[in-house]
Amino acid sequence: MDVNRASEIVGGVVGELRKVIVGQEEVLEQMTVTLLAGGHALLEGVPGTAKTLTARALAAVAGVAFRRIQFTPDLMPSDIVGVNIYNTATGEFHFRSGPVFADILLADEINRAPAKTQSALLEAMEEYQTTVDGVSRPMSRVFTVFATQNPVEFEGTYPLPEAEVDRFMLKILVNYPDEAVEGAILDRVEDGFDWSNLATANLRTLLDLETLLDLRETVRRTHMEESVRRYATRIVRGSRALPQVSLGASPRAAVMLMLAAKAHAVVAGRPFATPDDVKAMAPAVLRHRLLLAPEIEVEGRKPDDCIRELLLGVEVPR
Repeated sequence: MDVNRASEIVGGVVGELRKVIVGQEEVLEQMTVTLLAGGHALLEGVPGTAKTLTARALAAVAGVAFRRIQFTPDLMPSDIVGVNIYNTATGEFHFRSGPVFADILLADEINRAPAKTQSALLEAMEEYQTTVDGVSRPMSRVFTVFATQNPVEFEGTYPLPEAEVDRFMLKILVNYPDEAVEGAILDRVEDGFDWSNLATANLRTLLDLETLLDLRETVRRTHMEESVRRYATRIVRGSRALPQVSLGASPRAAVMLMLAAKAHAVVAGRPFATPDDVKAMAPAVLRHRLLLAPEIEVEGRKPDDCIRELLLGVEVPR
């Protein structure tokens, strides 16, 4: 598939999502980039900002198998990956698969479950397989996790382990809409839209499994010139040298930044990635990978503040 055709398809996908989601253009773009690049995304925002609805709508437009897990404090790892059940009639065990066996998985409020349960996703997200009682089973070829979480200061939340956080390509911030957008949401509900029934939005299914695989191959083939790759590397390495940061981004982050920048270029209809693509995706790729020094957090500064300073200090290739 050529880039122009890929960009046309992606434009149609975003257009369909706008039937459901008003505003939040950056969120829609970054979720689309995640799907194209073959990564996973963590969506953070307060309850009621359409995080779950956006993921449901994207899965509907993509036309692939969708499952949802509501994370709760009593959720067990076997509730996610599945369990072997003994059949008394045959005297044998058979595997009952869990909801993780999907094309797109929505892990809703992932930080309301303890670390042991959160970790059940690690193998699936990184190795695209799960192991139960010593038997490994492959995941879907387009397996993608969209995990939602409430801000960590909310009651009843658990911080995600660093190893799990690093598996997410992007951390997408979902903020409150402005007044005009919030008014438009009420107008749509008044006109008959029901967020619990996506059929009321008349969404069209524009993708299928093979088309999505073709789009991902197009992203992989998108050219990134060596100087742009080195620019991405300097950004990631620079994050480790920031005085405000006690833990910087890993080498995995550099790979994620490259793939996200390529996907961003495809969305824009370009067969090559530029420094602007890298800069556009850097905050979402890095913000969840930076651990700020305690004194910096006390001052109320956020990882995005450090990333802005970092980007200003790294020379942009011509």
